[in-house]
Amino acid sequence: MRPRVNGSGGSGNGRGRTFSPPEAEGRAEDPAVRKANLRRVVRLFRPYRLRLGAVLGLIFVSASLGMVAPFLVKDIFDRALPERDTGLLNVLVGGLIAIAVLTGVIGVFQTWLSNVVGQRVMHDLRSAVYRHLQRLSLAFFTRTRTGEVQSRIANDIGGVQNVVTSTATAIVSNVTTVIAAVVAMFLLDWRLALFSLALVPIFVLLTRRVGEERRQITDTRQKTMADMSTLVEESLSVSGILLGKTMGRSPELADRFVRESSELAELEVRQRMAGRWVMASIQASFAIMPALVYWFAGQPFIGAISLGTVVAFTTLQTRLFFPVSSLLSVQIDVQTSLALFDRVFEYLDLPVEIQERPGAVALGRCHGDVTFRDVWFRYDREGRWTLADVSFDVPSGTRTAIVGETGSGKTTLGYLVARLYDVERGAVLVDGVDVRDATFESLARTVGVVSQETYLFHASIRENLRFANPEATDEEVEEAARAARIHDLIASLEAGYDTKVGERGYRFSGGEKQRIAIARTLLRNPPVLVLDEATSALDTQTERAVQEALDRLAEGRTTITIAHRLSTVRDADQIVVLDGGRVVERGRHEELLALGGRYAALVARDETGTLELGTLA
Repeated sequence: MRPRVNGSGGSGNGRGRTFSPPEAEGRAEDPAVRKANLRRVVRLFRPYRLRLGAVLGLIFVSASLGMVAPFLVKDIFDRALPERDTGLLNVLVGGLIAIAVLTGVIGVFQTWLSNVVGQRVMHDLRSAVYRHLQRLSLAFFTRTRTGEVQSRIANDIGGVQNVVTSTATAIVSNVTTVIAAVVAMFLLDWRLALFSLALVPIFVLLTRRVGEERRQITDTRQKTMADMSTLVEESLSVSGILLGKTMGRSPELADRFVRESSELAELEVRQRMAGRWVMASIQASFAIMPALVYWFAGQPFIGAISLGTVVAFTTLQTRLFFPVSSLLSVQIDVQTSLALFDRVFEYLDLPVEIQERPGAVALGRCHGDVTFRDVWFRYDREGRWTLADVSFDVPSGTRTAIVGETGSGKTTLGYLVARLYDVERGAVLVDGVDVRDATFESLARTVGVVSQETYLFHASIRENLRFANPEATDEEVEEAARAARIHDLIASLEAGYDTKVGERGYRFSGGEKQRIAIARTLLRNPPVLVLDEATSALDTQTERAVQEALDRLAEGRTTITIAHRLSTVRDADQIVVLDGGRVVERGRHEELLALGGRYAALVARDETGTLELGTLA
């Protein structure tokens, strides 16, 4: 079994690199891209415009009620108190209490409704990213770190949650409140209003600069979080722990995590402190402003201003402080969140390389004839050819073995049948139908793949097997397990088929996991089987038992076997020998041995135990 590092495999195929969209560098700096992304954020809310309308209505009512209160305060100080009018005082005070209670009730409903809308938008965004990732080709995942993908879904989408669930409505609420307050201030006294609002434009310009700084820091922070998520995913998995302990590298891995965590902590501090002095100055200015209003109102050149007007005006100033400072902070938060949206939209904008063609046909009752017609394939458009001019037929119900040295293209050839990759030239046909013209569902039903890298979900054995066929009965599940020579072992377990397999199936040995994987594929009962070194993890005795089961099950079924041990392909109907991505020999075991060519050399080396085949081509 070959080691797996960051999804890499093989040689010279361009895989194993960290994903980075070619346009990613600098796209966040492009104003056109940022405007387009902002429009995309707005479009996320369109399906919920009726509920948003209700939220806006509640915001308007709440803001209007809030602006009535200062005028009631003005009448209290200018009329009720000086005139000792108890009846008027009761009415005015009752009005203030009623406004406070009603505003609180409206605020609860507004918060509930805005959070419902926000969470629906978050759900839509998460679902869109996940569904899009499911549509991407295998090539994307072989060159992208798992931790990077997890970080985009968990950290980046999670990072915009506050903006989506509360900030959008907070902006509208605060804008409405500010407009209403400003109008009320001018109605009370236009001179005091102009004096109070003189510094606001300066504050707006300062916060714009702070927002841009935070956006850049956020982008760097998210990349660091992705690196740390990758390190955790790789080093704290069962495989990572085993590798770290057996190689004596656990302390180095811990030191690396400490370094990345320290860098993240520094970035967090930088982000939180960015523009803090600006915000502190704004808060201090608003705190000082009432005192300045008292001073300004007392100047001789102003003229007479009633006490009630001054009190009502400073009340409005107090009401204005929170929404204005919130809007200035929100501007910074929005800039920060746009950096996260940029990263989310990068994934949503990734092209789907392998798509179901319009008018794709469903493969019906498949006989299983497979044809490789002048197949050319490479992982990089500018790289070397992994497969070149490959042509041969696999007749229905026969068994074909693909052999060759490491990097010769064996596994790639098998994956082309299942359309995990698309050929660049030529075609792969099943029953005369180009696999690119078949529907995904029917192709998955027709071609079953058992990979040498066995993957089991952290669930019960029964659930893992039924992943291939959710409608399978218990009897069908057990029959598939018997065919794969794993039923007796499962039955001997205390929980039987309800036994949890553990993380990545580590409760079982490599051979046991491989047999469970074989049973899973057989439960789907595909007419075409691609066995990617399916017995490579088995000991000799188990391999013989599984091979016997596979031989029986291969009757009437087309089987393409990527060979690891050449001893397992001696009885194949035909053996295809690959060398450098080209077919150099083809025939039965005895015929190829008699030729004394490449296959004969491979057999000789295999028998001496010096040849290590089976690395993913």
